[in-house]
Amino acid sequence: MVIFFRRNQRRGLTRDWEQGQNTTFVVDEVSAIIKEAIESAIGGNAYQHSKVNQWTTSVVEQTLNQLTKLGKPFKYIVTCVIMQKNGAGLHTASSCFWDNSSDGTCTVRWENKTMYCIVSAFGLAI
Repeated sequence: MVIFFRRNQRRGLTRDWEQGQNTTFVVDEVSAIIKEAIESAIGGNAYQHSKVNQWTTSVVEQTLNQLTKLGKPFKYIVTCVIMQKNGAGLHTASSCFWDNSSDGTCTVRWENKTMYCIVSAFGLAI
């Protein structure tokens, strides 16, 4: 990602995205990126314990790469949980101290006949 800097008399250097470009965390945009990463990494595969590490790594890396390509002023955190469908329950929670006007989160739950995949992406404004 290339960020261009400009001189501002009051504040010194400013980034181009500070000059009014879209700098919001758009949940629909992030959700589409996550869904695409899951489909690409897992697709129609059946649950295989030996592949879970590979799949989770692929999902988070693809998601992170696509988010950074948006060129928005965010630091991103992406998590992925893959769980076999076997009747067991899963409970998770997260808590964040952030600015509701600029930071955001998106969670996608995807499933097929044999597994669940839950991906969360957090965007923290720079």
